Amino acid sequence: MKDLLYAIAAGLVEDKTAINITEDAPDEEGVIVFHLNVAPDDMGRVIGKQGRIAKALRTIMRAGAAKKDQKVSVTIE
Repeated sequence: MKDLLYAIAAGLVEDKTAINITEDAPDEEGVIVFHLNVAPDDMGRVIGKQGRIAKALRTIMRAGAAKKDQKVSVTIE
């Protein structure tokens, strides 16, 4: 799942070296939280107008996780 998030983020940003993804252990409900950090200049590219790109990114991650019977959440920092 981390590789999928990296691949999507790398396609959106200019500074690929600034991409940092951390993963929390599953909580009580089994949800794994991914924290995506990008360069400040690329933040707008990842979030998109009115958060549309961020919403699409989260939807893709949830769909990928559902195939593996997992639950994920993505926070963009």
